[in-house]
Amino acid sequence: MDMPSFSLFPPQASADAHKVDTLFFFIILVSVFFSVLTAVLLLYFAVRYRKRGDEAPPPEQHASNTMEYLWCAGLLVIFMVMFFWSAWLYVERTRPPEDALEIYVVGRQWMWKVQHPDGQREINDLHVPAGQPVKVIITSEDVIHSFFIPAFRTKTDAVPGRYTYMTFTPTQPGRYHLFCAQYCGTEHSLMRGTVTVMDPAEYQTWLSSKADLSMALRGRQLFLKLRCVTCHAETPSGRAPLLENLYRQRVRLSDGSSVVADEDYLRESIRDPGARIVAGYQNIMPKFDEGQLSETELQQVIAYIKTLKTGDTPTRNEQTPPPAPDEWKKTEPESPR
Repeated sequence: MDMPSFSLFPPQASADAHKVDTLFFFIILVSVFFSVLTAVLLLYFAVRYRKRGDEAPPPEQHASNTMEYLWCAGLLVIFMVMFFWSAWLYVERTRPPEDALEIYVVGRQWMWKVQHPDGQREINDLHVPAGQPVKVIITSEDVIHSFFIPAFRTKTDAVPGRYTYMTFTPTQPGRYHLFCAQYCGTEHSLMRGTVTVMDPAEYQTWLSSKADLSMALRGRQLFLKLRCVTCHAETPSGRAPLLENLYRQRVRLSDGSSVVADEDYLRESIRDPGARIVAGYQNIMPKFDEGQLSETELQQVIAYIKTLKTGDTPTRNEQTPPPAPDEWKKTEPESPR
């Protein structure tokens, strides 16, 4: 199925699209109503109370404030309806269900790089199954981009140095536009792609045909290559915290505070380990910046850490020395634009 031709409004292709449209049209109708009312009253009062000839100005009068109070209270109620309606919709769309399919997206000038959990990778394309909630974990390698799918009524900024999240449930199989909605450089207009919504059976076939090493398996290879197990070991002498069952757990920090180990925390702990040190440990971990781990590789390592359960940590090799700085380099070339 081809992408729909131009129309005033894109199709409603996600479970929440009609909710966004309903709120949008409500705000538009309220705005149009009060704009027209204000313009009509302005013209009426300008004509009705205009100065005629040499008439003396009327005496000053102090009318009741009841009308002003009612006017302000009515507008306040309408604005509060808009606010709480919008807030409810925002919160609902930022809480993905537990069974949501997680997909990683990296923006860079001027392309979208997509990684699926089973290893499938795409450039400027995103394949998803119809009827399946999807959680997109987004970041950027350079400047701020914005991941925008009009047919799903969803848009989320891709911000360097952190993860942002987008949640949607596609409902209609087909092909839909994907844009960058944030000006990001000279070729911003070319940073576009396609979202393909497929029937679940067709999507499984597509996954099989594009099968590669899963993100977690690639992350495990990097975990071993970078010799992280030298310190993150399942032994009493381990010099760094054990990573098993860490994801989404609360971690106590050396300053007495605590933090939930989500994707952002894991990313920060790899890029800048000294930012938030775990209680009982010293800051001995080197920083893995862009020169040592690309954003794509970093996502793979995080995907592996998220899968670690009790007893899953690779066996520590006592004869393996820590990696030298010149060994911390990218294991995968960047995809050409």
